[in-house]
Amino acid sequence: MAKINALIEKIANGKNPLFQELYGVNEVVLKEQADRYADLMNEFKKVYGADDVSLFSSPGRTEIGGNHTDHNYGRVLAGAVNLDMVAVAASNGTNVIRIKSAGYPEFQVDLSELVIDESKYYTSTSLVKGICARMKQLGYEIGGFDACIEGRVPKGSGLSSSASFEVLIGAIINHLFNDGKMNAVENGIIGQWAENNFFGKPCGLMDQTACSVGGLITIDFKDPSKPIVKEVDFDFVKTGFALVITDVAGGHDDPASQAEYASLPTEMKAVAAELGAKVLREVTLEQIVDKIPEIRKVTGDRAILRAYHFQGDNQRVVDQVAALENNDFQSFLKMVVESGYSSYMYNQNIFDVVHKDEQVVSLALALSEMILKGKGAWRVHGGGFGGTIQAFVPQDLLDKYVATLEHVYGKGSCHKLFIRSKGSIRLDL
Repeated sequence: MAKINALIEKIANGKNPLFQELYGVNEVVLKEQADRYADLMNEFKKVYGADDVSLFSSPGRTEIGGNHTDHNYGRVLAGAVNLDMVAVAASNGTNVIRIKSAGYPEFQVDLSELVIDESKYYTSTSLVKGICARMKQLGYEIGGFDACIEGRVPKGSGLSSSASFEVLIGAIINHLFNDGKMNAVENGIIGQWAENNFFGKPCGLMDQTACSVGGLITIDFKDPSKPIVKEVDFDFVKTGFALVITDVAGGHDDPASQAEYASLPTEMKAVAAELGAKVLREVTLEQIVDKIPEIRKVTGDRAILRAYHFQGDNQRVVDQVAALENNDFQSFLKMVVESGYSSYMYNQNIFDVVHKDEQVVSLALALSEMILKGKGAWRVHGGGFGGTIQAFVPQDLLDKYVATLEHVYGKGSCHKLFIRSKGSIRLDL
């Protein structure tokens, strides 16, 4: 905890080593970030009246390899990015959490009522309740606090704004009430538990782990209670390629579309069940192929195609990591494209059949192929059915690529990112 004026002075103009690690070395960007934190601290003082505060930052994440593999205990390759959520927080000595997010009304969580409420599904309130409930179950201290939050992780962008928020809340409680003793992986697991049980979404664990741990990492979810997280030693900046995430919008929250999304893990697990397993990680492609005539009578053909995608992308992560560690970037790019094609043809999460006339991801992939074929890489990013695509773009094509995609999806829809080394943290300035 520190006085607001002292913190503002420490981050003035952004000339601070930690700030540069989080946001890069561009002086204009650093000054903008310093102003952002100062404005949020002043907002906190105005709303809550306290002057002793802590600062927190939680990144978004980009999925680089392994599309829809985590929920069937597979492998992923992911990185924390420089778009983040930041919070100014302080304990308030009560049993109530009060959170004011920029652009939204304040909401409160009473810590004496930590029960699942289905009427609050898909709300920030339910996420905070779930995180507190799980931390309490695991023996961690919880308590009331006030927080002002400002987010730069676009909602619905495939950069995991919800996971970033979850592990941000986890980090706040961890540092305000537990002296930071909870590790980053457990913070991610708790966030996923809250999203599954209190928020009502059957997500995997990749998003929360990537946001919480930070850096470029590969995660093996063979035992989801103890995911194996390994840092990958590779510097994307030195490749001369930009990592561009384009927000193509689209996607729907209606029940039919939610059912389309939920069908992905459900159908994969249905194929595994026909082989006496819980998830696809427990079976081989050879076993699936051997039993296709029997399986398809029960699950249908789409489920088998999605199982085929899982097996391919799960192995591809291993091969991508090996390529990066051997500095074979061209082989890595080739596998990014292969993963994208597999998602389109087999996993079928590019557009939903309910809104088949709206194919924003398909169009963005076509434009990307037009510009980058033979020179870069492109694929669907995240859950699919709208949201974002990902591209690795050589510098000499960057302006053309951004201009073409933004011509269709609007100015500011392309985000040029870098992988940041820090996950969800308290800023010790």
